Amino acid sequence: MAPLFLDRSPWGSPRMIAAIVHGEGVLPPPATFDFGIVMVAIVLHMILSVIYALIIGHIIRKMSFGMALSIGALIGLAPYLVNFFLMTGVFPWFEMARDWVSIFAHLIFGKL
Repeated sequence: MAPLFLDRSPWGSPRMIAAIVHGEGVLPPPATFDFGIVMVAIVLHMILSVIYALIIGHIIRKMSFGMALSIGALIGLAPYLVNFFLMTGVFPWFEMARDWVSIFAHLIFGKL
C-alpha cells in the first residue's frame, strides 16, 4: 500500500522488518530489492502474524460474526501500537512508518 498511497518504495517496509534481525545496515536508502532481505522480512513477519492471529482467534472465537469483526479490528491496533510506539525504543526506524497506511493494514489484519 505504501507505493500506491504514499509514493514510497515497496522495499522499504521489508527492509525495516529485516533490520530487526540484520541490524540497521539493511535500512533504506536505497530501498531496493534484495532477495535475502525480503525473505528474512517475510519469514519474521509471518511468524509474528501467526502468533498475533492465534491470540486474536482465541479472544474472538465465541463471539458473533459482527462482534468478532469489531473486536478483531480493535485488537489489530494492539500490534500497531506495540510495534510503532513501544518497540521504537529498540528499533527506532519504525517511527518513519507511523502513518495511516500502517494503521489501516493493522485494522484489516485484526478483522481477517
